[in-house]
Amino acid sequence: MKRLALTTALATLGMISPALAETLKVGVATAQTGGLATYDAPVIEGVHIAVDEINEAGGIGGNMPIELLEKDVRSDAAQTAIAVQELVDEGVSVLVLPCDADPSLAAMGIVSGAMIPAISTCASSPTLPMVGGEYMFANFPGDNVQATVSAEWAWEQGMKTGYILYSPDTQYTTLPLYFAEVFDALGGEMLGQDTYSIGQQDFSAIVTRIASLDPQPDVIMTAAYEPDFPSFLNALRAAGVTSQVIGSDGIDSPTTFSLGAPAEGLVFTTAGYAAEGSPLAEFNAKYEDVTGAPSQTVFNAVGYDLVKVIEAATEAAGSTDPQAIRDALANLEGVQGATSVITYKGTDGMPVREVSMIRVKEGERELVGQPSPTAELIPAPRMQ
Repeated sequence: MKRLALTTALATLGMISPALAETLKVGVATAQTGGLATYDAPVIEGVHIAVDEINEAGGIGGNMPIELLEKDVRSDAAQTAIAVQELVDEGVSVLVLPCDADPSLAAMGIVSGAMIPAISTCASSPTLPMVGGEYMFANFPGDNVQATVSAEWAWEQGMKTGYILYSPDTQYTTLPLYFAEVFDALGGEMLGQDTYSIGQQDFSAIVTRIASLDPQPDVIMTAAYEPDFPSFLNALRAAGVTSQVIGSDGIDSPTTFSLGAPAEGLVFTTAGYAAEGSPLAEFNAKYEDVTGAPSQTVFNAVGYDLVKVIEAATEAAGSTDPQAIRDALANLEGVQGATSVITYKGTDGMPVREVSMIRVKEGERELVGQPSPTAELIPAPRMQ
């Protein structure tokens, strides 16, 4: 009788939580080559660190290992759609998409059709979940939120006139339009704007127009990234323009800190700052221990954050069922990542998380602040 009772109890336990013996398959379709590899490659380093850490402890909840199925989408939208379909066919429960809204959205039909939650590594356009639907999530502070933080800071510093440089080529590089909207609402005056093509690199005509303004703008804001941003900044300073330049997270890279005098005083928004004793500082120490080299970008930690979000959602769901994980992810609150505390509950797929403002000072990071944006000033997401 005792043996029968024990057998019945074990069988009942198995019925309560059969998923605990499963493996969570995560499909990773990211840019390990091409233009977006500057961001996705370090993100995936952080992903691997988090997955190894979880699996060494037995898996999610102590007994659900994570298996990564990885494909290089080569920074190409069409290839992203192909890779995502292949991963769906392999039976993944969660999808990880590239660090840009445009290639991620190329797979939205496949994602919604398969009803599998998908998270971009570091796309920040608030249009990602707005257009991508209920299965599409971001893992980074939204462009409209970053722009609000930047514009409020500039206004508080006494900057009254501005100029923006943006590219219509991607959703991300239109971020300065949000900045202009907030700056105008605060009472600032935009003296002008220019557009560029991604990869153009020659900014002489644009810089000449800015340099000819009298007076020159107090602040110039752009979301240009490598290789365009260094070319623009070098040309701007060579022309004698001394305006405050504000960038966004796309320039959170070693290149920016190696530019020397042209980058001195540059301010940009990003996902975190490694203050002494902070979770990010602890992650950076872990990263160096694992890789043998110091972390040079916040995107390593952003990858770690992504896995912690997936872990929390799967644990809350109690299974590897994609729909259950999606629903749990949409209701996550207070997930501690390496960069900040992350919340999705009450949002439309864009996480609530801290924005850090960083100044380049003698080739190093200086924390300007981690202000919360004024909610009523944050522009509504829009397709640019």
